[in-house]
Amino acid sequence: MDGVTDPSLQEIADKVDDVARLVQRQSATLGQIADARSTNGSAAADVPLLVELHALRSDALACASTARTQRERAAFTALAGGLERLLVGRGGTVVAPLPGVEFSGATMEAAEIVATDDPATDRTVAAVLEEGLQVGARSVRPARVAVRRVR
Repeated sequence: MDGVTDPSLQEIADKVDDVARLVQRQSATLGQIADARSTNGSAAADVPLLVELHALRSDALACASTARTQRERAAFTALAGGLERLLVGRGGTVVAPLPGVEFSGATMEAAEIVATDDPATDRTVAAVLEEGLQVGARSVRPARVAVRRVR
């Protein structure tokens, strides 16, 4: 064998609870999508829906990162990909700045400061802690990032 132990019943129950919560949220969001399509379709009505889709995508990625098996990881990653396609199709954009990019207060929130001795990397992104959401030109959820600062 490859050294993987069988999960305990509690671990299985916890995973089932996680999946149940995720499916419940997804069902509610899909209901909101159907409701939004049946209304007049104003852009303002889509922002709460996009925020919820973004949260669902974040939850799916968190489940993928803690999955015990490759099969679970692949399923949660596929779910996150589908949710991202919905986000983009409804006018949203996931904000995920790459490390080294200059910090922008318009789309990012400095959640951590990382000391650096290199002036060339001052005020650049060190890591993305949480991806953000942008709808059109509006930053709805800024990306939470760690920012380098010269000390």
